[in-house]
Amino acid sequence: MASSEHPTGTTGPTHRAPRHRAPRALRILLPALLILGWLVAAGIGGPYFGRVDEVSSNERTAYLPETADATQVALRAPEFTGSEAIPAIVVITSPEEIDEQTSAALQQVAASLAGIDEVDGEVSPPIPSEDGLAVQVFVPIDAEADIGAVITAIEDELAAELPSDLTSYVTGPAGFTADLAAGFSGIDGLLLGVALAAVFVILVVVYRSLLLPLVVLCTSMFALCAALLTIWHLAAADVLLLSGQTQGILFILVIGAATDYSLLYVARYRDELQHTRHRWPATVQALRGTLEPVLASGGTVIAGLLCLLLSDLKSNSTLGPVAALGILFAMAAALTFLPAVLYATGRAAFWPRRPRYAPDAPDTGSSPAAHGLWGRIALAVRRRPRPLWVLTAVVLAAGCLGVTQLQADGVPQSDLVLTESTARDGQEALGEHFPGGAGSPVQVLVEESALQDTADVLLAADGIESVAVTAADSPGGTAPVTEDGIGAQGPPGTPAAEPTVVEGEVLLQATLADAPDSAAAEGTVRTLRADLAAQGADALVGGVTATSVDTNDASAHDRALIIPVVLVVILVILMLLLRSVLAPVLLIATTVLSFGTAMGVSALVFNHLFGFPGADPAVPLFGFVFLVALGIDYNIFLMTRVREESLRHGTREGVVRGLAVTGGVITSAGLVLAATFAALGVIPILFLAQIAFIVAFGVLLDTFVVRSLLVPALALDLGKVIWWPSALWRRGAP
Repeated sequence: MASSEHPTGTTGPTHRAPRHRAPRALRILLPALLILGWLVAAGIGGPYFGRVDEVSSNERTAYLPETADATQVALRAPEFTGSEAIPAIVVITSPEEIDEQTSAALQQVAASLAGIDEVDGEVSPPIPSEDGLAVQVFVPIDAEADIGAVITAIEDELAAELPSDLTSYVTGPAGFTADLAAGFSGIDGLLLGVALAAVFVILVVVYRSLLLPLVVLCTSMFALCAALLTIWHLAAADVLLLSGQTQGILFILVIGAATDYSLLYVARYRDELQHTRHRWPATVQALRGTLEPVLASGGTVIAGLLCLLLSDLKSNSTLGPVAALGILFAMAAALTFLPAVLYATGRAAFWPRRPRYAPDAPDTGSSPAAHGLWGRIALAVRRRPRPLWVLTAVVLAAGCLGVTQLQADGVPQSDLVLTESTARDGQEALGEHFPGGAGSPVQVLVEESALQDTADVLLAADGIESVAVTAADSPGGTAPVTEDGIGAQGPPGTPAAEPTVVEGEVLLQATLADAPDSAAAEGTVRTLRADLAAQGADALVGGVTATSVDTNDASAHDRALIIPVVLVVILVILMLLLRSVLAPVLLIATTVLSFGTAMGVSALVFNHLFGFPGADPAVPLFGFVFLVALGIDYNIFLMTRVREESLRHGTREGVVRGLAVTGGVITSAGLVLAATFAALGVIPILFLAQIAFIVAFGVLLDTFVVRSLLVPALALDLGKVIWWPSALWRRGAP
């Protein structure tokens, strides 16, 4: 009997014998219940798109390990200050030296800021700079408030009250938090809109239909709604941590993965309709052929993502289960909602190119030449496999050399947002007139008995301008500490302030000479920790700069630990799937080579084309997890089909047939995934822009070079030995 081959999945007879049909009630009721269930999930989950900020946080300290010094100091600091407020620093500059009249006006402006809702605590009086050209005002903001709205209210108050010749900025931790919130504000609308529009255009080109792309997009959106509904409640119950970064990646992953899985099912269903008269058996056969590759693909991605649970950083460890849940719902929607809708609409879903029932149609799957462009590519690869894979590997290896220029050792907080930033401008103004670290001090938690010794270490350190101790009875809440002891924050003759003591400890605050997010400030913190440890001081160093230091160190640790674990996990999965050892090793090697090239090219683009200031240490880790876990999917789709064909035709013929049959569908899937990740670039956050380029470029590289040329050519050159030590290696044609 003739056989039919499909874009993915197993082979089957061309002329299918009539099958026993399921009861009519089941054929009507089951699809209807599936569609209704997904409609209900989407209807309930849809409104949660506007509520993610209720359960998310972009505060970096919340994602540090509990054992990190910065975390412990951040947890204890409110006990000394009596407030968990986030400080905003108002910087007001003047072209001329500020006189007494202007100073009095600034006093009134500072007093008016205290009347703004959500200002939590006393607003400091204007603190003049030594050059007399600027003042700074500290405004504590309730940590639970909408920071962006409060910053806007402060800016409006300043615009209304300040003399016209003065310039004001709002910076400090609250200012940068507001910048991040504004940067992430486009996730629910702009990001989704761009991603869906890009996918829709690709689907229209692929299917040359209007209804089918809408059905596939609905599948993706319903999966995202159901995932968001589940994740929102888990975050509300403090089971998961959410941030704007995690939210954006979740959206893109679900849309891209659900669309890819849908492409596989649609291709198989279309083929079944050509050889089966009735929709029900076509649906059953299409599901049987799609189930294994989708489960293998999704399972690999989920396994790779769950490896992030090993991370010290909660921003990484919580992304793992969040993204894994998203992939799970993407698989579920593609295997339940999409088949139900296509069963209900039948051939009409493909209008105007409806697949016609043609039981006598030739077996197009058997001949590579019958698959158009990809058939010709497969035949071309077969002619000269060894020179092709050697040349391809050399070119990719050359691209890897750019990795040496990747600056993934952290970036200043002021550079995280790519758009214009008042907080960034304010920090520059602050550095021109005040010590660079004013308003974001290094916080040192130490035993009361070691207060002076610790202060002496701080005062002797390069990069420290001044030292104070938290003192509730002192104006401003702190008292200066010098080599002579604790001073008074008041008129001459005022008695020395008493430091606030909690459980036998005091909190010192050291003002940095450099901007708190600069490399110089981070070096100062590292030096302080080393000097304090050398003197045997049991001190914890925290604050904004220490948080950056601990975050970068944890990211480097995660990168060294998780990347090898991901490789091992995926290698084991591939061995079980392909029943081979050598083939999975080669697939992993080619995927790592592709990742290295993507990172090398990205480093050159970031440095010389985009002019980025560097990269977060987590960028290589995220790029690796996404590219390896997602990129290996296409090799899975290809090699599972190659193995199937090899069982019938021998390895070399199986490679040619497998590449020809899977080429169109997998290329479409790669274009969709690259387009969805590229959409992350519309969010003006440095980390997301870099991940967008790395993954989009890497997926295209994997789709058009690695999976289309390198892997098939390598398999053709090796022949059946690639299946060592399985039974397929011991028998059959080469």
